[in-house]
Amino acid sequence: MIITQTVPTPVGPLALLARDGVLVAAGFTADPREMFTRLAPSLQALSLREGDLGDAAEAVREYLGGKVGALDRIPVEQPGTPTRQRLYEALRAVPAGTTVSYAQLAEKAGLPRTAARAAGSACAQNLIAPFVPCHRVVPSTGGYGSYYYGTPVKEWLVAHESRA
Repeated sequence: MIITQTVPTPVGPLALLARDGVLVAAGFTADPREMFTRLAPSLQALSLREGDLGDAAEAVREYLGGKVGALDRIPVEQPGTPTRQRLYEALRAVPAGTTVSYAQLAEKAGLPRTAARAAGSACAQNLIAPFVPCHRVVPSTGGYGSYYYGTPVKEWLVAHESRA
């Protein structure tokens, strides 16, 4: 069974989905089914039910209150190749309040700087935003780049973390 809870944020509702206490999806949407349809078929075969996700929801509230490292304690799991998993681990290691380029993220994952496209692909396919903080990755040419939930959400997340 996948348990879901939606938490309000200044940039819109954040849907959280967890299985056995591990976050498998999170995204800025009011409809958790939008995230559910992005899950692997094995997880989509499970039922979806609203509930209280306890620590994950509390971590979001703490994050919004200024404890921007609160999301780091929540266990997450998403599919991907070993390289993709290294990129997700490297993303989680980027400190709140800082940003890196796609090439820098690749290097942090033990890949060459030329693997910036692989880093961008991992960000684009990330199912657990902002817990796996792809919003902290920006183009080396400047600006914010794209974000699955829209550039204004990415800008708000980066600014919120910088203020804290």
